[in-house]
Amino acid sequence: MNLFASIPSPEVSSFELGPVRVHYYALFILLGIALAIWIGSRRFTKRGGPSGAILDIALWAVPFGILGGRFYHVITHWNYYFYDGANLMKVFAVWEGGLAIFGALAFGSVGAFIGARTAGIRFLSFADAIAPGVLVAQAIGRIGNYFNNELFGQPTTLPWGLEIATGNPAYPEGLPAGVLFHPTFLYELIWNLIGFAALIWLDRKLKLRWGQMFAAYLIVYSIGRAFIESIRIDPSEVILGLRTNVWSSIAGIAVGIALLIWSRRTHKEPETSVFLPGREPSPADNDLVKQSEPLEGDALDSEGTKAEQVEPKT
Repeated sequence: MNLFASIPSPEVSSFELGPVRVHYYALFILLGIALAIWIGSRRFTKRGGPSGAILDIALWAVPFGILGGRFYHVITHWNYYFYDGANLMKVFAVWEGGLAIFGALAFGSVGAFIGARTAGIRFLSFADAIAPGVLVAQAIGRIGNYFNNELFGQPTTLPWGLEIATGNPAYPEGLPAGVLFHPTFLYELIWNLIGFAALIWLDRKLKLRWGQMFAAYLIVYSIGRAFIESIRIDPSEVILGLRTNVWSSIAGIAVGIALLIWSRRTHKEPETSVFLPGREPSPADNDLVKQSEPLEGDALDSEGTKAEQVEPKT
Protein backbone atom coordinates (compact mmCIF):
# COMPACT_ATOMS: atom_id res chain seq x y z
CA MET A 1 0.00 0.00 0.00
CA ASN A 2 1.48 3.36 -1.07
CA LEU A 3 0.33 6.06 1.32
CA PHE A 4 1.25 8.73 -1.21
CA ALA A 5 -0.94 7.20 -3.92
CA SER A 6 -4.12 6.63 -1.94
CA ILE A 7 -5.95 7.19 1.35
CA PRO A 8 -6.21 4.02 3.46
CA SER A 9 -9.46 3.34 5.29
CA PRO A 10 -9.40 2.67 9.04
CA GLU A 11 -9.69 -0.97 10.06
CA VAL A 12 -11.52 -0.14 13.28
CA SER A 13 -14.66 1.89 13.91
CA SER A 14 -14.73 1.82 17.71
CA PHE A 15 -12.67 1.26 20.85
CA GLU A 16 -13.31 -0.12 24.31
CA LEU A 17 -13.40 2.19 27.31
CA GLY A 18 -13.82 -0.19 30.22
CA PRO A 19 -17.18 -1.93 29.73
CA VAL A 20 -18.31 0.67 27.18
CA ARG A 21 -17.75 0.49 23.43
CA VAL A 22 -17.18 3.95 22.00
CA HIS A 23 -17.92 4.37 18.29
CA TYR A 24 -15.79 6.94 16.49
CA TYR A 25 -18.82 8.09 14.52
CA ALA A 26 -20.72 9.04 17.67
CA LEU A 27 -17.59 10.55 19.21
CA PHE A 28 -17.00 12.91 16.28
CA ILE A 29 -20.68 13.84 16.09
CA LEU A 30 -20.61 14.84 19.77
CA LEU A 31 -17.31 16.68 19.33
CA GLY A 32 -18.77 18.61 16.41
CA ILE A 33 -21.86 19.57 18.40
CA ALA A 34 -19.70 20.78 21.30
CA LEU A 35 -17.58 22.94 18.96
CA ALA A 36 -20.68 24.40 17.30
CA ILE A 37 -22.12 25.37 20.69
CA TRP A 38 -18.79 26.90 21.78
CA ILE A 39 -18.40 28.93 18.58
CA GLY A 40 -22.05 29.96 18.65
CA SER A 41 -21.84 31.03 22.30
CA ARG A 42 -18.82 33.25 21.65
CA ARG A 43 -20.54 34.90 18.69
CA PHE A 44 -23.81 35.31 20.58
CA THR A 45 -22.36 36.93 23.68
CA LYS A 46 -20.39 39.41 21.53
CA ARG A 47 -23.76 40.54 20.14
CA GLY A 48 -25.17 41.15 23.60
CA GLY A 49 -26.72 37.76 24.25
CA PRO A 50 -26.61 36.20 27.71
CA SER A 51 -23.96 33.58 28.36
CA GLY A 52 -25.46 30.11 28.48
CA ALA A 53 -28.42 30.95 26.21
CA ILE A 54 -26.98 29.07 23.24
CA LEU A 55 -26.54 25.95 25.36
CA ASP A 56 -30.09 26.26 26.69
CA ILE A 57 -31.46 26.44 23.15
CA ALA A 58 -29.16 23.65 21.97
CA LEU A 59 -30.69 21.35 24.60
CA TRP A 60 -33.86 21.60 22.51
CA ALA A 61 -32.27 21.74 19.06
CA VAL A 62 -29.84 18.80 19.34
CA PRO A 63 -32.34 16.04 20.29
CA PHE A 64 -34.77 17.30 17.63
CA GLY A 65 -31.92 17.40 15.13
CA ILE A 66 -30.76 13.85 15.83
CA LEU A 67 -34.33 12.57 15.60
CA GLY A 68 -34.91 14.44 12.33
CA GLY A 69 -31.58 13.42 10.86
CA ARG A 70 -32.24 9.77 11.53
CA PHE A 71 -35.84 9.94 10.33
CA TYR A 72 -34.83 11.56 7.03
CA HIS A 73 -32.03 9.04 6.51
CA VAL A 74 -34.32 6.06 7.09
CA ILE A 75 -37.11 7.21 4.78
CA THR A 76 -34.61 8.00 2.01
CA HIS A 77 -32.97 4.57 2.43
CA TRP A 78 -36.19 2.64 2.96
CA ASN A 79 -35.11 -0.56 1.20
CA TYR A 80 -31.99 -0.76 3.35
CA TYR A 81 -34.03 -1.04 6.57
CA PHE A 82 -37.33 -2.63 5.52
CA TYR A 83 -37.29 -5.94 3.68
CA ASP A 84 -38.20 -9.55 4.44
CA GLY A 85 -36.15 -10.73 7.40
CA ALA A 86 -34.70 -7.27 8.16
CA ASN A 87 -33.54 -6.47 11.68
CA LEU A 88 -35.80 -3.52 12.48
CA MET A 89 -33.60 -2.52 15.40
CA LYS A 90 -31.12 -1.25 12.78
CA VAL A 91 -33.46 1.71 12.37
CA PHE A 92 -32.28 2.98 15.76
CA ALA A 93 -28.57 2.12 15.37
CA VAL A 94 -27.43 5.73 14.96
CA TRP A 95 -23.86 4.85 16.00
CA GLU A 96 -23.47 2.85 12.79
CA GLY A 97 -23.94 6.03 10.75
CA GLY A 98 -26.93 7.56 9.04
CA LEU A 99 -27.81 11.09 10.15
CA ALA A 100 -29.06 13.16 7.23
CA ILE A 101 -28.12 16.81 7.66
CA PHE A 102 -31.20 18.17 5.90
CA GLY A 103 -33.50 16.25 8.21
CA ALA A 104 -31.41 17.39 11.16
CA LEU A 105 -31.68 21.01 10.01
CA ALA A 106 -35.45 20.85 9.55
CA PHE A 107 -36.23 19.18 12.88
CA GLY A 108 -33.40 20.94 14.70
CA SER A 109 -34.79 24.30 13.62
CA VAL A 110 -38.14 23.37 15.16
CA GLY A 111 -36.42 22.47 18.42
CA ALA A 112 -34.32 25.65 18.30
CA PHE A 113 -37.44 27.75 17.71
CA ILE A 114 -39.10 26.23 20.79
CA GLY A 115 -35.92 26.69 22.84
CA ALA A 116 -35.44 30.27 21.68
CA ARG A 117 -39.03 31.21 22.52
CA THR A 118 -38.63 29.63 25.94
CA ALA A 119 -35.43 31.61 26.56
CA GLY A 120 -36.88 34.86 25.23
CA ILE A 121 -34.39 34.98 22.34
CA ARG A 122 -35.10 35.83 18.71
CA PHE A 123 -34.85 32.61 16.72
CA LEU A 124 -33.07 34.33 13.82
CA SER A 125 -30.51 35.81 16.21
CA PHE A 126 -29.74 32.33 17.48
CA ALA A 127 -29.63 30.92 13.93
CA ASP A 128 -27.22 33.64 12.78
CA ALA A 129 -24.93 33.06 15.76
CA ILE A 130 -24.80 29.27 15.46
CA ALA A 131 -24.69 28.91 11.65
CA PRO A 132 -20.90 29.11 11.09
CA GLY A 133 -20.30 26.66 13.94
CA VAL A 134 -22.73 24.19 12.36
CA LEU A 135 -20.42 24.00 9.33
CA VAL A 136 -17.53 23.14 11.67
CA ALA A 137 -19.69 20.47 13.33
CA GLN A 138 -20.55 18.97 9.95
CA ALA A 139 -16.87 18.93 8.98
CA ILE A 140 -15.90 17.10 12.18
CA GLY A 141 -18.81 14.69 11.76
CA ARG A 142 -17.49 13.60 8.35
CA ILE A 143 -14.45 12.11 10.07
CA GLY A 144 -16.91 9.69 11.67
CA ASN A 145 -18.03 8.61 8.19
CA TYR A 146 -14.38 7.93 7.37
CA PHE A 147 -14.06 5.58 10.33
CA ASN A 148 -17.27 3.84 9.29
CA ASN A 149 -15.90 3.27 5.75
CA GLU A 150 -19.05 4.79 4.27
CA LEU A 151 -20.39 7.45 1.91
CA PHE A 152 -17.57 7.24 -0.62
CA GLY A 153 -17.87 8.32 -4.22
CA GLN A 154 -17.35 6.94 -7.70
CA PRO A 155 -14.14 5.12 -8.71
CA THR A 156 -11.18 7.40 -9.38
CA THR A 157 -7.52 7.21 -10.39
CA LEU A 158 -6.63 10.40 -8.54
CA PRO A 159 -3.73 10.08 -6.06
CA TRP A 160 -6.04 10.83 -3.13
CA GLY A 161 -8.42 7.99 -3.98
CA LEU A 162 -9.90 6.18 -0.98
CA GLU A 163 -9.16 2.50 -0.38
CA ILE A 164 -12.24 0.41 0.41
CA ALA A 165 -12.10 -3.29 1.27
CA THR A 166 -13.98 -5.59 -1.10
CA GLY A 167 -15.79 -7.05 1.90
CA ASN A 168 -17.50 -3.71 2.53
CA PRO A 169 -21.25 -4.15 1.86
CA ALA A 170 -21.23 -0.91 -0.12
CA TYR A 171 -18.42 -2.06 -2.45
CA PRO A 172 -19.92 -2.00 -5.97
CA GLU A 173 -20.56 -5.43 -7.44
CA GLY A 174 -18.48 -6.34 -10.45
CA LEU A 175 -15.51 -4.15 -9.60
CA PRO A 176 -12.13 -5.85 -9.02
CA ALA A 177 -10.22 -5.45 -5.77
CA GLY A 178 -7.93 -2.46 -5.45
CA VAL A 179 -10.22 0.12 -7.07
CA LEU A 180 -9.98 3.55 -5.45
CA PHE A 181 -12.96 5.83 -4.79
CA HIS A 182 -13.54 9.55 -4.38
CA PRO A 183 -13.21 10.40 -0.65
CA THR A 184 -16.41 12.42 -0.55
CA PHE A 185 -16.18 12.66 3.24
CA LEU A 186 -12.94 14.61 2.75
CA TYR A 187 -14.40 16.82 0.01
CA GLU A 188 -17.26 17.84 2.26
CA LEU A 189 -14.98 18.34 5.26
CA ILE A 190 -12.80 20.74 3.24
CA TRP A 191 -15.80 22.50 1.70
CA ASN A 192 -17.39 23.05 5.12
CA LEU A 193 -14.22 24.54 6.60
CA ILE A 194 -13.83 26.85 3.59
CA GLY A 195 -17.50 27.77 4.02
CA PHE A 196 -16.93 28.55 7.70
CA ALA A 197 -14.08 30.93 6.85
CA ALA A 198 -16.18 32.55 4.11
CA LEU A 199 -19.15 33.12 6.44
CA ILE A 200 -16.97 34.68 9.13
CA TRP A 201 -15.41 36.98 6.51
CA LEU A 202 -18.82 37.96 5.13
CA ASP A 203 -20.11 38.68 8.63
CA ARG A 204 -17.21 41.01 9.37
CA LYS A 205 -17.74 42.85 6.09
CA LEU A 206 -21.54 42.95 5.92
CA LYS A 207 -22.76 42.41 9.53
CA LEU A 208 -25.23 39.70 8.52
CA ARG A 209 -28.27 39.86 10.81
CA TRP A 210 -31.99 39.05 10.81
CA GLY A 211 -31.40 35.53 9.47
CA GLN A 212 -29.01 36.60 6.71
CA MET A 213 -26.10 34.59 8.13
CA PHE A 214 -28.31 31.51 8.38
CA ALA A 215 -29.45 32.10 4.79
CA ALA A 216 -25.82 32.36 3.64
CA TYR A 217 -25.06 29.11 5.47
CA LEU A 218 -27.90 27.30 3.67
CA ILE A 219 -26.71 28.55 0.28
CA VAL A 220 -23.01 27.84 0.83
CA TYR A 221 -23.48 24.38 2.29
CA SER A 222 -26.13 23.30 -0.21
CA ILE A 223 -24.05 24.30 -3.24
CA GLY A 224 -21.17 22.09 -2.11
CA ARG A 225 -23.43 19.27 -1.02
CA ALA A 226 -25.23 19.17 -4.38
CA PHE A 227 -21.95 18.56 -6.20
CA ILE A 228 -20.59 16.06 -3.67
CA GLU A 229 -23.86 14.15 -3.54
CA SER A 230 -23.84 13.78 -7.33
CA ILE A 231 -20.68 11.63 -7.24
CA ARG A 232 -21.63 9.45 -4.27
CA ILE A 233 -22.59 5.85 -4.97
CA ASP A 234 -24.14 4.74 -1.67
CA PRO A 235 -27.77 3.59 -1.97
CA SER A 236 -30.31 6.40 -2.16
CA GLU A 237 -33.77 7.02 -3.53
CA VAL A 238 -33.67 8.66 -6.96
CA ILE A 239 -36.38 11.08 -8.11
CA LEU A 240 -36.43 12.30 -11.73
CA GLY A 241 -32.84 11.20 -12.17
CA LEU A 242 -31.48 12.96 -9.09
CA ARG A 243 -30.66 11.58 -5.64
CA THR A 244 -32.93 12.81 -2.87
CA ASN A 245 -30.13 14.77 -1.23
CA VAL A 246 -29.45 16.63 -4.48
CA TRP A 247 -33.09 17.71 -4.44
CA SER A 248 -32.69 18.63 -0.77
CA SER A 249 -29.65 20.72 -1.67
CA ILE A 250 -31.63 22.52 -4.36
CA ALA A 251 -34.35 23.17 -1.80
CA GLY A 252 -31.73 24.42 0.67
CA ILE A 253 -30.40 26.92 -1.89
CA ALA A 254 -33.94 28.09 -2.69
CA VAL A 255 -34.85 28.52 0.99
CA GLY A 256 -31.59 30.38 1.65
CA ILE A 257 -32.17 32.80 -1.25
CA ALA A 258 -35.81 33.35 -0.23
CA LEU A 259 -34.81 34.02 3.39
CA LEU A 260 -32.08 36.44 2.29
CA ILE A 261 -34.48 38.39 0.05
CA TRP A 262 -37.19 38.46 2.73
CA SER A 263 -34.75 39.62 5.41
CA ARG A 264 -33.26 42.42 3.33
CA ARG A 265 -36.72 43.69 2.34
CA THR A 266 -38.37 43.53 5.76
CA HIS A 267 -35.45 44.35 8.08
CA LYS A 268 -33.55 47.34 6.77
CA GLU A 269 -32.93 48.52 10.33
CA PRO A 270 -29.93 47.23 12.34
CA GLU A 271 -30.54 44.46 14.84
CA THR A 272 -30.12 46.16 18.20
CA SER A 273 -31.26 43.32 20.46
CA VAL A 274 -31.18 39.53 20.40
CA PHE A 275 -34.16 39.39 22.75
CA LEU A 276 -37.81 38.99 21.85
CA PRO A 277 -39.86 42.17 22.39
CA GLY A 278 -40.74 42.46 26.04
CA ARG A 279 -38.17 39.82 27.08
CA GLU A 280 -35.17 42.12 27.43
CA PRO A 281 -33.40 42.04 30.81
CA SER A 282 -34.67 44.78 33.11
CA PRO A 283 -32.35 47.66 34.04
CA ALA A 284 -32.44 46.36 37.61
CA ASP A 285 -30.94 43.04 36.43
CA ASN A 286 -28.16 44.86 34.61
CA ASP A 287 -27.47 47.08 37.63
CA LEU A 288 -27.32 44.01 39.87
CA VAL A 289 -24.67 42.47 37.65
CA LYS A 290 -22.67 45.69 37.62
CA GLN A 291 -22.92 46.11 41.39
CA SER A 292 -21.63 42.57 41.91
CA GLU A 293 -18.38 43.56 40.21
CA PRO A 294 -16.24 45.77 42.52
CA LEU A 295 -14.54 48.77 41.01
CA GLU A 296 -10.81 48.74 40.72
CA GLY A 297 -9.27 49.91 43.95
CA ASP A 298 -12.29 49.12 46.14
CA ALA A 299 -11.43 47.27 49.32
CA LEU A 300 -13.40 44.09 50.09
CA ASP A 301 -14.10 42.63 53.48
CA SER A 302 -14.01 38.91 54.25
CA GLU A 303 -17.56 38.44 52.86
CA GLY A 304 -16.76 40.06 49.54
CA THR A 305 -18.59 43.35 50.22
CA LYS A 306 -17.10 46.79 49.86
CA ALA A 307 -15.40 47.87 53.04
CA GLU A 308 -15.52 51.44 54.29
CA GLN A 309 -12.38 53.35 53.53
CA VAL A 310 -10.94 54.96 56.70
CA GLU A 311 -8.48 57.78 56.56
CA PRO A 312 -5.40 56.88 58.59
CA LYS A 313 -4.81 59.07 61.62
CA THR A 314 -1.63 60.98 61.89
